[in-house]
Amino acid sequence: MNSFLAHQFPFTLFRKTTRESIVLYLSMFIMGACGLAYEYTLSKVASDILGNSVRQWAIIIGIMMFFMGVGSDVQKYFSNTNLVDKFILFEILIGLLGAFGPIALLVSYGSIPSHYVLVQYFFVTSIGLIIGFEIPIITRINETYIQELKLNLGNVLKMDYIGALVGSLLWIFLLPRFFTIVETAFVLGILNVLVALFTLIFFRKLVMYRKSLALLTFIVTAALFVGLFSSARWTIHAEQQLFRDRVIFSKTTTFQHIVLTESRAGDIACYINGQLQFHSADEFIYHENLVHPAFVLAPYHQKVLILGGGDGLALREVLKYDRVESVTICDIDPAMTTLAKENEHFQRLNGNSLADSRITILKNNALTPGEETVLAIEDQRQRIIRDFEVVTTINIINLDAAKFIEQISGLYDIIIIDFPDPNNPDLSKLYSDMFYHNIRKKLTADGIFIQQSTSPVHAREVFLLIGRTIKSAGLVALPFHDNVPSFGEWGWWIGGRSDRWSPETIRNKIRSTTSFEVATQYLTPAVMNAAFEFGLNQLQSDNTSINTITNGLAFSLYVKAWNI
Repeated sequence: MNSFLAHQFPFTLFRKTTRESIVLYLSMFIMGACGLAYEYTLSKVASDILGNSVRQWAIIIGIMMFFMGVGSDVQKYFSNTNLVDKFILFEILIGLLGAFGPIALLVSYGSIPSHYVLVQYFFVTSIGLIIGFEIPIITRINETYIQELKLNLGNVLKMDYIGALVGSLLWIFLLPRFFTIVETAFVLGILNVLVALFTLIFFRKLVMYRKSLALLTFIVTAALFVGLFSSARWTIHAEQQLFRDRVIFSKTTTFQHIVLTESRAGDIACYINGQLQFHSADEFIYHENLVHPAFVLAPYHQKVLILGGGDGLALREVLKYDRVESVTICDIDPAMTTLAKENEHFQRLNGNSLADSRITILKNNALTPGEETVLAIEDQRQRIIRDFEVVTTINIINLDAAKFIEQISGLYDIIIIDFPDPNNPDLSKLYSDMFYHNIRKKLTADGIFIQQSTSPVHAREVFLLIGRTIKSAGLVALPFHDNVPSFGEWGWWIGGRSDRWSPETIRNKIRSTTSFEVATQYLTPAVMNAAFEFGLNQLQSDNTSINTITNGLAFSLYVKAWNI
């Protein structure tokens, strides 16, 4: 059969290949897949814990690759005796370390935060070192079956690289659908141990310590399966140490890690990737500032676009206005909109604003029309004539906001921008000049936009950068601020197209407002008016740059401001 394969596929790994070599190549393939997946997994957990995802991913993957090089060099001191035993042992060890690494990082950060870095880099360096051992050892074992170095080394490395590609695709597209990040680590560990077990069985005649390795394989396999089935409970316990209040919900989605906590007083807090998104004790301060000033300025309220805001809290405020006919919400994460629609805590906070909405999930770059959902209320006055009066049509689209704003047709009277702070490069592009140019194109002539813009005190340069970038896109913008106790001093920018609005017209409209059309819990016209006043030199800066997609200045200034 091998001769037939060699004839049909002269450039494949089957050329001059024995069964033993094929087994080694398959082992190398799985190792390559698991090795890269371990790098991604540890990087993801570290970025969730410490923030600054770019730095964590770059450092962890770089250090792991460095120690792979160290391991490749150190293995030359291993004797040629019992190489198969060594390979099996290393597979077991890497499976054990890789599987328990993420949960160990969570536990250590909560229990011994001052020593967290030591724990993190113990796993990073150990796994990298062992992976570095394995590739040359497989090559040395395979010398017995393929003496020609160019074939031996070429095939081993080829399977490693192909495995790495497959591992990256599985880690991104498949594993998150079925497993949390901690469960994924245990699945990878089990794969490594299965490779060790298969190698032990296939090369049993060459294994010196068969019984000892078989026992060790059995013990580690049992431990990994226990870990896999206990990981949800362990994760909740580990995460609980990171929060003062009780963790009541935790989920890692394709895009982010979401945690809900509940205090003894019943207050709910939502965290995304470890960053506070809202606290029920004061979220209304933030969301009333985010919504109502725009409705005060905008002469028309018919079409409203909310970018971000998948929690439904901004929508709660928008739906108070009778003149709103259509609301479109674009939030990248369907898990967040589903949570806001179905979770009882979210329902209570957002007033069930998403309860009558049909979520349309778009998984490609093209916008296709989804089914519209009509939010209706019973009209007692005309019940004889009709049962329901249509109030608002709501479309919820799960898509990257930058793509959405480029491709969507139509104009909006009000655009509410409720993105997380620019704490990573992907979010930084949502604060770029190109993005704001697209915002301008989607505003009606009299349209108003409003943007949450981080803290004008703790991140002043970022706050001012956002304002300069908005103005560079042909928009007029004024800053305002308020104190949100759970956030501290917080800021927003509000404005419209420069060919219709000026700073004076915006300021005069705000000053002349004596009442709101709708009821609010916190905001009053007087408070809103005062929010546009800043202290002397508070908005002064020598920086004149704007944020672009290529310079990522919003991200770099944000990291500097918050010392991430």
